[in-house]
Parts: sequence; structure tokens; C-alpha cells
Amino acid sequence: MSNKLTVNSKHKDTVFRMLFNSKKELLSLYNAVNGTNYDNVDDLEINTLEEGVFIKMKNDISFVFGFEMSLYEHQSTKCGNICLRFLFYESDLLAGIVAKEDIYKSSVIKIPVPRFVVFYNGTGMTEDIETVRLSDQFEKKVATPELELTATIININENHNPKIMEACKSLRDYSIFVGRIRRYAAVPDTTIEDAVVKSIDECISEGILEDFLRKNRAEVKHMSIFEYNEELHEKSIREEAAEEYNKIIAEKDAEIAEKDTALAEKDARIAELEALLAAKK
Repeated sequence: MSNKLTVNSKHKDTVFRMLFNSKKELLSLYNAVNGTNYDNVDDLEINTLEEGVFIKMKNDISFVFGFEMSLYEHQSTKCGNICLRFLFYESDLLAGIVAKEDIYKSSVIKIPVPRFVVFYNGTGMTEDIETVRLSDQFEKKVATPELELTATIININENHNPKIMEACKSLRDYSIFVGRIRRYAAVPDTTIEDAVVKSIDECISEGILEDFLRKNRAEVKHMSIFEYNEELHEKSIREEAAEEYNKIIAEKDAEIAEKDTALAEKDARIAELEALLAAKK
């Protein structure tokens, strides 16, 4: 029987997406990211893409508020193509917004200002904030790209971005919850299920995401186990790729060393023959 982790690629929802899939929580997150203090939740319109028969893409969270359209993605593993994904999401969302407009008319159609944010809680980022651009993926670097998209990656692990965490309790609590699962899962002979259950119980007793966890306990447990296994799965793939790369390099180094040894032996033989010829003269 194989010990390799397997991942259900059809699984879509995450604890993060579920937690912030309400206007109240989403506005709190928006305020924390932007340093604002809005409370008019009725002015926020969630327009997250949902996968369907013809649309095969689904983003985490998107919404329109204050003449801005914010696209929020949650990641535990960095994606080098996140700006390209954002571009596709933005295009589909805008197509829906202007569906009833005549885009060939002479008057200008006003559209919301796009904002792109990634909330990262993996283990591959030490900085608090990173900025990535679509132009980073261009095959040719140009001074002034005619098409650009800039995304901000926010580290939401514990002990990062304290101002943002203080401004949004749910985000801070989520960070604590994920951190506990990781710590408990790292304890020898502890299963991920045990780590998740222990984290849920402790967080509820300490008032960390208490209402959310009480209401959605079963779903959160299932999602958390999946997310942790997915993270391990992707990590194992990277480690296997690194091992294979190192194996290939070692084999090449051995081949080179063998050839160098053969050449050295030939050089020594040639030197020996030249010495014999010199002696005969």
C-alpha cells in the first residue's frame, strides 16, 4: 500500500473562504487591509465567481465596495502565476458587470478600481508584505508595460502584520487557529485529525473564533484536515523534485569525475611514453 498523500482536486472551499463569506467579516477584513473604519455593510456587494458548466474558474472572494472591486485569495502555497489568475478573474467579473452595456458606444463605461490581495499563511514567506506584478511573467522585460497588474501578498501567520491583525479579530483568530494545528500536528505520533480536534476545542474554550467554530465545527474539521494534507502533499512533491534533481546532478558529477579520471590516466600514460622517448634520445 502506498504511503503517499493524495489530494481531492475537486475540493473547493476553505476555512478562510467560509469565514469571510459574510459582509460583516469581509468589511472588517477590508478595513484592516486599507486602514479604514467603514461600517456600512449594505454597501458591500459580494460577486465571487462560482464554477459552473461553462465557467471553470472560481476565485476565493471578490466584492465591490466604495467604487473598488477587491479580489482576495487565500494561499498556503505560493503560486507563481497568481497575477495571471487575477487577470482571468478580473476579466470574467468585468464581463459580468458590463454585460448589459454597449461597449462599442462613444461614452465611457465606468468600472470599479481593481484591488488584488493574497492572504498567505504558508511556511515559505518571512516578510510581512510582498508585491508581485504580471510583468514579472513577461518573456521580455520592458520599461513601461502596456498591460500591468499588481498584487499584494500579506503574510497572515502569527507574529506578522500586527496592525492588520489587531484591526480584524477574525483574521487574528484564524491565524492563531492555523498556527495551533501546525504545532500540534508536528508532535510525534499525533495525527492531523487529533491536532485539528484539539485546536478546535482549545480555540472554542478560549474565545478564538468561538461562534464560528461552534456553528461550523464538522465542516471546519473536514476542511482543516484537507488543507493540511494538501499542504503536506505539495511539500512532498517539491521535496521529491528536489531529490530527483540532486540525484541527476550527482549522477552527472560522477560521470564527469569518471571522465576526468580516464583523462588523467591517459595524460599520465602519455607523459610516461614521452619520458621513455626522451630517455632513448
